[in-house]
Amino acid sequence: HTKNLFLKNKKNNFFLLSCDENANVDLKKFSKSIDAKNLSFANAEYLEQFLGIKPGSVSPFALLNDKDDIVRFYLEEKLYNSELINFHPLINTTTISIKTSDFVSFLLEKNKKIHIFSLDSYSIVKVL
Repeated sequence: HTKNLFLKNKKNNFFLLSCDENANVDLKKFSKSIDAKNLSFANAEYLEQFLGIKPGSVSPFALLNDKDDIVRFYLEEKLYNSELINFHPLINTTTISIKTSDFVSFLLEKNKKIHIFSLDSYSIVKVL
């Protein structure tokens, strides 16, 4: 399973980080490594405005609602390298499993940029 963090900085740049549900994320390190100082959790108003979902339902599938590509997506490297990936399908009452390669292909087909991010080295290892 995954955890999905919808974040913003003081310049109103928005980010979605998807990682393993048990991953420890140091927001200060993440912020520094992607050059997005002062990251914090974005409020429900921004979540609905840019991703069209409610709190508790954060999912990279909601990036499809981001028509202006405001939100930058970071997928943790361990998830990227896994065979299957699990996300909410825009509501938190269910979870779907999909082959990671199919999920990545789907987002790329929809012209969404994916930053593959390592929580071990706090660095971007690939951009798709």
